[in-house]
Amino acid sequence: MILYAHLPSNSSLSVLKPILTAALLLLTLAGRAQQGVPTNADMPSVPPAAEKLPSFEIRQPDKQLSPFTGMTRRHWQDAARYLLSGAFSYVHKLNDPMQFPKQPGKSYSRTPGQVPTEKLEGLCRTLFMAAPLLKEEPGLTLNGIKVADYYRHQLGLLVDPQSPSFIRPRAKDGGPSQNLVEFGGLGVALFAAPKILWDPLPQATKDALAATMLSYGDGPTVPQNWRYFNIFILSFFDSRGYPVNKKLLEDYLQKQLTHYDGQGWYNDAPTYDYYSMWAFQMYGRLWSEYYGRQRYPEVVRQLDANFAPLHDTYPYQFGRDGHMIMWGRSITYRFAAVVPFPLMGLRPAADTNFGWMRRIASGALLQFLQNPDFLQDNVPTLGFYGAFEPAVQPYSCRGSVYWLAKAFLGLLVPADSPFWTAPENEGAWTTPALASGTVFNKFEPGPNILVTDYPNTGAAELRAPCHQPSSDPYRGDENYNRLSYNSAFPWQADGPNGEVAMNYVFKNQQGKWEPLRLFTFRRFEEGVYYRDAVLETNPNVKLRLADLPLPNGILRLDVNQSTETLPLRLGHYALPNLTGTVRHRTRRVQGHTVHLLDNGTYQLALVPLQGWDAVDAVDATGLHPVSQKSTVLNAVGTSAPSRPLLATLLLWKRSGQKWTKAELLPVRSLSAADYRSITVQMADGSKRVVRFGE
Repeated sequence: MILYAHLPSNSSLSVLKPILTAALLLLTLAGRAQQGVPTNADMPSVPPAAEKLPSFEIRQPDKQLSPFTGMTRRHWQDAARYLLSGAFSYVHKLNDPMQFPKQPGKSYSRTPGQVPTEKLEGLCRTLFMAAPLLKEEPGLTLNGIKVADYYRHQLGLLVDPQSPSFIRPRAKDGGPSQNLVEFGGLGVALFAAPKILWDPLPQATKDALAATMLSYGDGPTVPQNWRYFNIFILSFFDSRGYPVNKKLLEDYLQKQLTHYDGQGWYNDAPTYDYYSMWAFQMYGRLWSEYYGRQRYPEVVRQLDANFAPLHDTYPYQFGRDGHMIMWGRSITYRFAAVVPFPLMGLRPAADTNFGWMRRIASGALLQFLQNPDFLQDNVPTLGFYGAFEPAVQPYSCRGSVYWLAKAFLGLLVPADSPFWTAPENEGAWTTPALASGTVFNKFEPGPNILVTDYPNTGAAELRAPCHQPSSDPYRGDENYNRLSYNSAFPWQADGPNGEVAMNYVFKNQQGKWEPLRLFTFRRFEEGVYYRDAVLETNPNVKLRLADLPLPNGILRLDVNQSTETLPLRLGHYALPNLTGTVRHRTRRVQGHTVHLLDNGTYQLALVPLQGWDAVDAVDATGLHPVSQKSTVLNAVGTSAPSRPLLATLLLWKRSGQKWTKAELLPVRSLSAADYRSITVQMADGSKRVVRFGE
């Protein structure tokens, strides 16, 4: 079966539609061909494991080496073993596949023809945990099964035509497929632990695996991070003496380098997201160590140079507690995003604060491992914390979640690396630049990403330009179209009645609430992040956006350039209902009505300064990744040309902290002659000027 997973995207529908059509046709035909069964056949279900895993526990935390998390390299191994044991609770004999209960919703498998690839995902992705563990504990046994024996046996089943796990070689005219993805991941594991996974295999199995895997690797791919799957397959078998297509390998290597845009970021054709880290940077780093450094030193020098800025940029994108931001597609891979941090320890740079890197990486692991909703049926859910259908991609199956196990490839870094030996610290959060009462902006001009850190709450926030139409099946949604993303406030999905969080929605000509998706970055200057936005279905509705991060939130000064009048709403971040109620109240401050929410963990405040009719506290169900119930503050108005400025304060604090008047109204006045320039008099006496220009 061929499951086309991560299609390239393009803002031009004329380019995108034929690609989608061809891919869907390929999926349908391949799904039928793999098993020779009708696609509407009943799907057998996998029953849940008989025994439930206990909650993850840090045994004997080391508070001297790791005063913030207690986690050392040994605890990382414990975490990998814990998650792997959940997967092995479905394995009772060597023939049992890595197949798990399907989560209701749009994830696959949806047809019997997809089942072999579903099993392949579970097998290859759990190896990201198993391979580093087996290198140091070859006799590892889980659920009564010798783990090394199991994976070697399963590799043989992949090339056994009589096995239900058999994967057909790519047809001569076959295109890119999910099988290519998984075989590329398998190539990583084979490089990592060849003495355990490859060397003991019978020669006939090796040859059959080479033939099957090279049929995919020596073939077409998707022009983005996918090229690394071909690269790893070709590289591994070349290292084992098999003839491979070196010309294709070298072509793909050069093309991967063209995706680099600076500050450690690769674009994934065309967006920025965690694929830059858990794909481009991770694959490049490991490929260099296992294969490239001796054979392609010029390519490796460039990869090293592209990796080098990460220690000075990427850490700021995580909260003080190490929590990561919910952002981008495949968010179900979660803490795979931290893998660059341990990989910095492979060739340590002297100016790297490894104690901060590990504090972040361990904090992100615990963000999920200690969340009670993370596991269901002993397997991580498809979602962010628990199951969350709005964030699920249709190319994912239940085993797809084990891409998160890429974080444990950090265990390939030697135990004496400074990543493991440096005492934990909080890095920049303890410096004067991030002192209490301040806001810290770090702009990255290559990808035009703005990272903002808020010392008062310890949260990190990210803004990235995105111009993805709704027709993009993987990017034209909340994963990318929020005005900003915050580590303390995971994004809430839009609702059918105009419920919106951290974006504008307009009631379009079809009577539906439509969010802004088409953003154009302008510049970052003097603490202001400028973008333009146009409504996808109506080019007469457009805004010029200006974000001014403040110590306790955001000042939005958005100039309305619309020539048509549509109802609109602007959402704050949303709060999950954690205690049975989210308290809503109002307060008058110097003539302004302030709307406040409090869920017992955080408080949010929305202050309409200019251009708004009202503010609603909107309760939502099933839209938030943390809780079934949530509440969001929405400012309500229209895009009438007579309202040239939409000025809004979106503020926050931790619960239990009192708001001063100056904190709730940090703006004293706004003045503008023609809205190409807006002067902001701040309550502290300072002045800010927002310059949109022509």
